[in-house]
Amino acid sequence: MSHHHHHHTLAPSGQGTVMLNIGGRIGALIIDTPAQWHGHEIEVSPAGAPDERTHAAVRARYVRGGVTYCVVLDALPEGRYQIWQDDAEPLAEVEVRGGAVTMFTWPAHATPGRVPVPA
Repeated sequence: MSHHHHHHTLAPSGQGTVMLNIGGRIGALIIDTPAQWHGHEIEVSPAGAPDERTHAAVRARYVRGGVTYCVVLDALPEGRYQIWQDDAEPLAEVEVRGGAVTMFTWPAHATPGRVPVPA
């Protein structure tokens, strides 16, 4: 299984600081999570291609009216994606459309399988 590794910062984002690379046949996926998953990484892969995973860390994002905790994955080619709870079990499958943002809410009972990113 091949994983893309990136250095993450877990500093919260300020209002209006997240830019999404979407348009044409490229979309984005935002996964809202409970606050307790701050720092955990969540993986996604194209449906049917579990070895082609990418991941991002749950971060605090300050929005009008408060703070939300989520993963933002942009620049995804449109298609179906699996959201992974751990290395073996996908949690859900979602459709990402070009030029659009797909929203998914992480169930409160599900624990991300990847360990928190070091701060």
